[in-house]
Amino acid sequence: MKFSIERAVLVKAVAQAQSVVERRNTIPILSNVLIEAQGDGVSFRATDLDTEVVDKAPAMVERPGATTVSAALLNEIARKLPDGALVSISTDGAEGRLNVQAGRSNFSLATLPREDFPVMASSEYSANFSAPAPLLRRLFDKSRFAISTEETRYYLNGVYMHVADGADGRVLRCVATDGHRLARIDAGLPEGAEEMPGVIVPRKTVAELKKLLDGDETEIAVSVSETKVRFATPTIMLTSKVIDGTFPDYTRVIPQSNARKLEVDASDFARAVDRVATVSSERSRAVKLALDEDRLVLSVNAPDAGAADEELAVAYADEPLEIGFNAKYLQEIAQQVDRENAVFLFNGSGDAALIREGGDESAVYVVMPMRV
Repeated sequence: MKFSIERAVLVKAVAQAQSVVERRNTIPILSNVLIEAQGDGVSFRATDLDTEVVDKAPAMVERPGATTVSAALLNEIARKLPDGALVSISTDGAEGRLNVQAGRSNFSLATLPREDFPVMASSEYSANFSAPAPLLRRLFDKSRFAISTEETRYYLNGVYMHVADGADGRVLRCVATDGHRLARIDAGLPEGAEEMPGVIVPRKTVAELKKLLDGDETEIAVSVSETKVRFATPTIMLTSKVIDGTFPDYTRVIPQSNARKLEVDASDFARAVDRVATVSSERSRAVKLALDEDRLVLSVNAPDAGAADEELAVAYADEPLEIGFNAKYLQEIAQQVDRENAVFLFNGSGDAALIREGGDESAVYVVMPMRV
C-alpha cells in the first residue's frame, strides 16, 4: 500500500476515527485504525465493537492495500506535522511496518494484520430516509443534556428517537430524561421515516454524531433497524448498536394542566440563576423562585456560605408561588431556548414545571422541583 494525502485532510479523518477508540483497551486491535487505500481515496475505520466510524478522504493512491496502526499514535503524528505538508504513507511488506513521511520527518510504526480487525456486521435496515443536518442537529443537541449517566438505568443512557403524534400530525421525535429533567424535541417527519422502529441512541453515539453534524449543511442518510442505527454523509459513516431496552412512557411525566404562566427573557434568567447559585452548596445547588405579579425573585440560602437574591421583571399574572429547583438543571434548560422568551408553566410548589420556547411547542422541557 502506498498513497499521498494532504496533512489537513489526514488530521480531520484520523481525528474523527480516533475519537471512537476507547483509551483503555484489553484487545490490542481495537486501539488501531484500519486504513484501506483504493481507487482515488483512502478510508479510515475505527470501532469499539458497539460503534463504528468510517471516514473516506481523497488521496493519490499509487498502490492499493490495507493495514491497521495505532489510532492515537497516527493522530498525534498527523497533528504535529507542518501545515500544508503532503504526507506519504506506505507499508513495508517485509517488516510489517507503516511508514509515514512528510518533508524531512520519517516515522516507522508497528502494525497489526487487517484480517484481525473486527468489521461491524451489516444489518438489514427496516427504515431508510434522508434528513437535513440542521434538523438532526436540533433534535439531538437540544435533548442530549438530559441523558442519564446512571449506569444502572441503562435504558436512560441515550436519546430515544422515534415517530410520534405531534400537534400538527406525525413527527420525528427525540426524548431524553434522567428522572429529574426531561427534553422532548419534535421535527417534521422526513419522507421514508414513517415505519421507523423506535430506538435508543447511546450517549457516546450522540456525542460522535455531534461532530458529524457540526457546521454541515448536507443531507444525512439515516438507516434504522431494531438493533442498529446508521448516520452517513458522502464521506463519513457512523454505525452504532442501539441500547437494548425499553424507554419508559415519558408522556406520563409531562404535565398537562399546569396553568400558572411565567414568561421571562431566557438569557437574563440563565445569567441570574448563575449569579445567585454562586453561594449555593455544591451538593444541592438549590435555588428558590418566588413569583408575584410581574416579579420574580431568585434566591439562595446556604448557611455555610451565605445568601444571595436577585429580582427580575417578568410577565406573571397568577397567584403568588414559591418553588425550588436545582440551579444546574434550570441553567441547562434556559441555554436550550433559542427564542428570546422562555415560558414556564407551574402547578404547585411540589409539582413538575413545564418549559417551552415562547409559543413553540416543538421543544418541551420538564424539570422536577426541589425542597428549599
